Amino acid sequence: MATAGQLARAAADLRAIFATGKTRSFEWRESQLKALQEMIACREKEILEALRSDLNKPEYEAYLHEIVAVSSSCNFALKNLRQWMTPEKVKTSMASFPSSATIVPEPLGVVLIISTWNYPFLLLLDPLIGAIAAGNAVVLKPSEVAPATSFVLSTLLREYMDTSAVKVIEGATPQVTALLELKWDKIFFTGSSKVGRVVMAAAAKHLTPVVLELGGKSPVVVDSDIDLEVTARRIISGKWGCNAGQTCISPDYILTTKACASQLVEALSSQLEKFFGEEPLRSNDLASIINSNHFERLAKLLDDDKIAGKVVYGGQLDGANLRIAPTVILDAPQDSLIMNEEIFGPLLPIVTVNKLEDCISLINAREKPLAAYLFTNNERFKEEFVRGVAAGGMAINETALQFAEHALPFGGVGESGMGSYHGKYSFDAFSHKKPVLQRGFKGDSAARYPPYTPEKLKFLKALMSRNMFRILRAMLGL
Repeated sequence: MATAGQLARAAADLRAIFATGKTRSFEWRESQLKALQEMIACREKEILEALRSDLNKPEYEAYLHEIVAVSSSCNFALKNLRQWMTPEKVKTSMASFPSSATIVPEPLGVVLIISTWNYPFLLLLDPLIGAIAAGNAVVLKPSEVAPATSFVLSTLLREYMDTSAVKVIEGATPQVTALLELKWDKIFFTGSSKVGRVVMAAAAKHLTPVVLELGGKSPVVVDSDIDLEVTARRIISGKWGCNAGQTCISPDYILTTKACASQLVEALSSQLEKFFGEEPLRSNDLASIINSNHFERLAKLLDDDKIAGKVVYGGQLDGANLRIAPTVILDAPQDSLIMNEEIFGPLLPIVTVNKLEDCISLINAREKPLAAYLFTNNERFKEEFVRGVAAGGMAINETALQFAEHALPFGGVGESGMGSYHGKYSFDAFSHKKPVLQRGFKGDSAARYPPYTPEKLKFLKALMSRNMFRILRAMLGL
């Protein structure tokens, strides 16, 4: 593992490389994105094996959520890179007439990307694509909690990428601490809000801007007059079909009316059994819990006296294999443990309300979530929900798929994070939009210079009014 001194030298080397302008060219950026494409295509098997080793991820999930997601992001960046790099022309006002203006995107410099363990391939490389597309030199810190994927990423990136401008640092808390003591031009962090505060505090010492992709309790509101079978499938896909609920945008709890709750439980139970069988702990289509610490944390949520007797589906645990069956809890009290922390696992509480409109105030009484979901056919309530609920992002009649859309920014608000990325937003996250105003030497007006006479003031006021008649009168001295 690298020492603090070695990390400081690595950062200094990157600054020297960035200063040469090497990473700014279109050719370099394109070559590195193509290298990532080649790495994914040629070493897919190794990547999938590492993900299976760390998380027991079903191959289907690993391929779709990690391999395909990164490959798609890379392809999108390559397709649009030249356009993103092109300065944007903007209109100028009378204040600088005659003039022209552009907004020039330029790389920030040397950036640090710290990833997390639940999607260890995707959540390291997706930000990297944006950082490279924007022309930065990069330090990558994969999660040590997913050691097999960290090792594979470290090995493959050193083999395929330009190691003079893209460096991978493995390690744990000592390495992260040492990295955070250094000055960066941006820090991109994905993880918990607890560690996010540490990152932000360290960044503040150097006035370093940050993107924090955190989490929170993402609610799902379910109306009654809908197709509950489709609704159940889509909730299951976003919860148990995404890394056994170990996903920042996974449905964290359901809000529905008392009248609808039993029907929803029945629909969820039926579909869960269809997807994972009568013995879900033996299913090859359900990911494991990442480690014993997280398993014990989730088991503690289930052991809470306040939810005793409220498990209506699942609840089985296999500590030896770190597996927890899909579990549904009906009428979880607001003061229960499971309703007062992000679950990040295969447990799903249902909270009932008297009328659906109460859901908005209940959601807003908590910290702003990373995602909020609504299943309804009621157009009026859709509008109220979108307007009234504060969240990082939303999906109506769906879960989790908003993450896959390149045209939509992905990021949190408040406790769920700050800043956003994906598609063009990734490029923007690692760029400075430099405004450039250009003028010639003609058209220089004496009115802007001292001495400040009443006539000049009159001309200034006419100019500010944008009334051409007043401007002409002032210019003519009338």
